Amino acid sequence: MPAQWTAEVVGQMHLSGITAKRLAAEIGWHEKYLSAVLNGHREPGGAEVACREALRRLAPLHDYHNTPAVP
Repeated sequence: MPAQWTAEVVGQMHLSGITAKRLAAEIGWHEKYLSAVLNGHREPGGAEVACREALRRLAPLHDYHNTPAVP
């Protein structure tokens, strides 16, 4: 069974419009390997950190309090 963090990563990917292919490339993994990790078939050490850091690089959080409103 996949770890809870994998669901959070997949959800963030969806919300940010980031494909598995793009995330895998950012991490330096093959997309099939990323899929195996996110589906709980592989559990490499450091996978959570690698995925979350890659997501942060690809979809930085916006500070909506300081972003001007679009007219």
